[in-house]
Amino acid sequence: MRSPIAIVDVDRLDTWTRYRAGLCDTCAANCCTMPLEVQLSDLVRLGLVDPFEAEHEELRFIAKRLQKARLIDHFNHKNALFTLARRASGDCHFLDPKTRRCTVYEQRPETCRLHPQKKSPKPGYCAYGARAHTAGRG
Repeated sequence: MRSPIAIVDVDRLDTWTRYRAGLCDTCAANCCTMPLEVQLSDLVRLGLVDPFEAEHEELRFIAKRLQKARLIDHFNHKNALFTLARRASGDCHFLDPKTRRCTVYEQRPETCRLHPQKKSPKPGYCAYGARAHTAGRG
């Protein structure tokens, strides 16, 4: 199945749009197609890791379990960062494919909370792409 959006070329930051309030309302959620690095605290907030497990288990064992369950693609031991797995379309697993809205918005990772103003390949800019059709809020 082909994604309903044009995946942005994150290597071409010159094509990104300066972020402004309200821009997300008409966007096709291009940022939700980029690799997403998260910390252990994000995985706990998302309910993918139990707080007890986070406190008592070694990160490498948590990463191994999450990789086996196909919840993450990669674990960076040096920086203790997990890269969340994505759908075959490239979308984040937490993105609703019809509405193009985050299904875990209140629990979203810190990277998402800080994007694009502070945590972005080009802070203050985003990979904006207008939706082909206007979907209602989910």
